Order: sequence, then C-alpha cells, then structure tokens
Amino acid sequence: MKILLKSWSLYAALAVLGTEPSFAQSGWYQQPPSPTTEHLLAVATPASNTVVATGYRGTIVRSTDGGASWTHQDSGTTNHLEAVSFVDVNTGTIVGDSGTILRTTDGGETWNGQDSGTNLALLGVSFVDEKTATAVGALGTILRTTDAGETWETQDSGTTDALRAVSFVDANIGTAVGDRGTILRTADGGETWGRQRSGPLAEILAGVSFVDANIGTVVGGHNDRSLGIILRTTDGGETWISQVTGTMPNLRAVSFVDVDTGIAVGSAGNILRTADGGQTWTRQTIAPPELLAAVSFADGKTASAVGNLGLIVRTTDGGLTWTTESSGTTRRLNAVSFVDPNTGTAVGEGGTILRTTDGGATWTHQVAGTTHNLYAVSFLDANNGIAVGDPCSYPCGSTILRTTDGGQTWSPQNLKMFVFVTLTGVSLMDVNTAIAVGYYGIILRTTDGGATWTSQTSGTSSILSAVSFGDANTGTVVGASGTILRTTDGGATWTPQPGGAGYVFTGVAFVDANIGTAVGGTADGSSIAILRTVDGGETWTNQASGVTGVRPLEGVSFVDANTGTGVALDGTILRTSDGGKTWTRQSSGTPLALWGVSFADANNGTAVGDSGIILHTTTGGELTPRILPPQPAAFSGRSR
Repeated sequence: MKILLKSWSLYAALAVLGTEPSFAQSGWYQQPPSPTTEHLLAVATPASNTVVATGYRGTIVRSTDGGASWTHQDSGTTNHLEAVSFVDVNTGTIVGDSGTILRTTDGGETWNGQDSGTNLALLGVSFVDEKTATAVGALGTILRTTDAGETWETQDSGTTDALRAVSFVDANIGTAVGDRGTILRTADGGETWGRQRSGPLAEILAGVSFVDANIGTVVGGHNDRSLGIILRTTDGGETWISQVTGTMPNLRAVSFVDVDTGIAVGSAGNILRTADGGQTWTRQTIAPPELLAAVSFADGKTASAVGNLGLIVRTTDGGLTWTTESSGTTRRLNAVSFVDPNTGTAVGEGGTILRTTDGGATWTHQVAGTTHNLYAVSFLDANNGIAVGDPCSYPCGSTILRTTDGGQTWSPQNLKMFVFVTLTGVSLMDVNTAIAVGYYGIILRTTDGGATWTSQTSGTSSILSAVSFGDANTGTVVGASGTILRTTDGGATWTPQPGGAGYVFTGVAFVDANIGTAVGGTADGSSIAILRTVDGGETWTNQASGVTGVRPLEGVSFVDANTGTGVALDGTILRTSDGGKTWTRQSSGTPLALWGVSFADANNGTAVGDSGIILHTTTGGELTPRILPPQPAAFSGRSR
C-alpha cells in the first residue's frame, strides 16, 4: 500500500539586496506525513476521483485525482469536523463540534459558516439535493434545512440519546441512529420521528446506509468494544435482523452502493465486505491497523475510508483490495536500514514496518503480523532482513521477524528456548548469521537463517542497546552502565572493554574490524557521549561533540572511517567527515526525537523518529545554496 508523500526542503530564509538562497532538496527534508496526521472522522466521494475528508481541529483535505495528491482546505475553525455530505463535486456541507456547520458551493475553495442555533456537537449530516438536508447530534438533536442552510430548524426527536448518523433516500424518508440502540425513522421530512427499535442500553449504533426507502443497514458495537453489530432491514425498518460479524470489534461506519454491495469499517483497520446484502461478510485487515471512522462509495467499484492519524485507504475494485493514500502513521519510528540509496526499511511502534524502493519518495506499509513495538532492523541486501522488538505472550517469546523477499512477507522466528525479553538491537552479517541483543544482557545468535537461535553469555545483566559487526566473527555490543562488549569468534565469547564508565550507550557503528564509534549520553541524560576506537576497542577515546545543551545521541551511522552521522532526542543531527575529530551540527528542522539513522553512502541518508517523522538527505545533510537572480522590484505575490 503506497504512501503518497509531499516533501519539502528545510531552509533558512534570507533576502539581501534581492537575492535569496535556494536549496533544492539539499540538507535534510521531511518525507512524511501527507496529507495530514490528524484523526479523520468523515469522508465523502461525490465522484470516482473526488474525495473530501474531515477531522480533528478543523481539518479538511480534498483530492481530485483519486488520492494521488491532496489539498488542505481552510475550514476557518479548530473544532472537530464530524461528518460531511456532498450532492455533487462542488456542493457540500460539513458539521461538527459546538454546532459547527460549514457550506461550500465551489468544491471547498471557500467554506462559509452557517448558524445552526445550537452549541451541541453535530455528528451526522445527509443532503438529498442542493437545498434539503438533515443534521443530527448530541442529546437527540435533529436540525433540518430546505434552503441550503440559510436557516436550520430544530425537530423533535423524542430522545435525549446522542444521534450519531443519519441517512435520507429522498426529501421525506430518512433514518437516524445513535446511543442505547436508538433507531428513529421519518417519512415526512422530519416533521415526525418514530422510534423503530430500542436495543440493549450497551449498544452504540454509529453508522447507517439506506439504498432505497426499504433496504438499509445499521452498524455499531457494544460499550465494552467486544463485538461489532450489523442490523439489516428490507421493510423500511419495521423489522431489523441481526447479521453475523464473527469476532469483529466495534464498527463505526457503513456504506452500500446497491442492495447487495456494502462495506463496513471499524477498529484496528478492520474492513467487512458483503456482495450478497449481508448474508455473508468477509473480513479484511489493512496496514497500519488504525481505527477507520468513515467509509463512502462513489460508485460500484470506487470507495474511500478514513481514520486515525490521517489514514486514508481507497479501493477501485469494490473493496477486494485497498491502497493506503497517506503516511498512515504518526507512530514512533525507532530504526531504519538502507542497503542502497533507494532501498530502505523503517520499523517502530505497534509493529509498524515501512518500506521504500525509491529513496523515500513513496513508502509502503508492510504487514508485520504483530502489534508489538519493533526497535531495530538490519538488512543485508534488498531482500534479506531481520527486525526485533518487544516480547509477545507465551509461547511465542521475544519478537524476531525475518524476511527474504524485501518485506512482502515477514515470518516470526521460533526461539524454542522461550526467551521473553525485549530485543533492542540486531545485526545481520550474511543470509544465515545474525546477532540480536536486548534487556538483561541477552545476546542471541543464529547461524541457520533464524531457524534456531542460541543464547550466548554476555557476562552482564545490563540492557544491551545496539550491536555492530565488522565481519562474521568480529563484533561489538554496547548498552547501559557503560557496557562495551567485544567478540572475535562470532560470539562464542564476549569480552568487556574499558572506557565507557558513566555512560549509557544507545548506538554503535563499525566500518571494519578495528574502527568504530559508540554514542549515547551521560547517565543523567544531561550531555552527549561519543567514543571512538581505531584498534578494535582496545582503547576508546572520548570525542568532543562541539555542541552544548543537546540530549543524548540515540543512533549513529558511518559509511567509512571518516564519514558519519549521529541523531539525538531533541532533533539534533551531528555530522563528521574526519573520523570524529570535529562534529558539525546540521539543521534537521524538527524538535522531534530522532531514534535511528542509516546512510547508504556519504550523501544519501535517512533519519527516523517520533510521530512517524522521516528525514532524508541526498547531500550528506549539507545545505548547498545557489543565488537566484533578483526579483523585479514591482513583483509581489504568493505561490499556492
């Protein structure tokens, strides 16, 4: 599932005598996220290529090319926007918290506020033509307009339960659903509303879709989020029949394009699809496994669903397959491994695995098969890689995932000895040989591609954070309490090395058997630690970072004996081109914590960190300004 990204250079503004620097993707520039990392709550698809999504803090994003690109629109509010309805590509209405109602007649170029007459949250809206609509919300609120929102009149719902969704098939016939199993029906445009069903008080009905006056589907769940609910009527709601959801958790929205074809979405990226009017439902799970809050069909083949953290997924084959159209994650990314300037993999919280084969222009979500945090990843080439992380429940033990096809499939490794500790570092030396390290001084080794793993004696109970091998036999592990361990026999024996007292090490990089750098910070986290060896760790020398007030370094990557980069918890990036004799601070453009960095060569590097941030450079992190000709004195304007 491709993540379509917009990247931008990070640069300092300067204008002297009509000149300005242009860096043209030099330095570090951010790749994700796009189009937004706000939770999205609603979506409308007025045409097969036109999608409008709304969400937290006044977010409105629009695509007119099927999600290939997205435009942010100005809502004029910071209220959450809960629901959206379009009657054509130009004319639409959004409702939200605090009685917010917004209206556009130009495809969202401008959104104009309307007076709802209430401060209560409005949670659903349904337009049947350019002038006629109904909105529903908190405390049983129902509002009706017949003049395109110039005026909204309150209708008597007969309930104080929250109404969460509404569906009208024409100006007169509509259904609203909400809390405590509430289903309301009108056949006279809302002049009267009758209660059709009051289900168990624990039920929350969150979505409704009618295809004609008689045939409709309602979805929801239980307060304890234990099981999803699907109800179906073929007689206008006189009777409602429960349909089987299996073990599906709560459902949040539903959309039918005809009497047979429908899609329901809900928690953990789950999608249900039916092609027989709900007699059978097929479960699909997308990556990343975020909550999907809304779904909308444009036609029999094309639909979009949206959800948490800006997730947008799209289908063009009636829901058989889904493609991710946004970054899909603001989860923390802990580590990244590039094998060449184009091919890299990042891992992080909640089993997140992202893959790029075009230098980060696009990132693909891969299915990890776990929701446990992943802390380290190591690739040998474009196909062979290992990721490690938190342990899962008995009997699977510590998480080790292996791929031999570039991440198309990730397979859990059977540890057999049932190790239940967090693994924080891994190094893959060849297709068969790898070392993983983690809490309580654990070191694991495989020589058969992960079929079996053997525990090695580290001689310490400290957390081991990172591992780097110069060849199949010679490697170094670093960790807490100043720990530095060295092996020259593939881990059969590990020897402690001096020089790390008082430090917590979090990263290590060796370019050959002798030359390496370890990074971290003081135990109190107040300053950076950089240690260098040129004799295989017989001696370690402290290096001056040249900066103050910087939090500890978390990751380091060297491409040769001289050229290396370190990243820190406050967004700091340090660079050396002389083997660490001097370190230069580079502009990252972010205060977010950076947890991992990987360079494919001296110029092409990627750093990852909090909130799903991915930074990329093709210039070794250096800004390369060029002077542009002066602008004409009379010119003034802004580009959009």
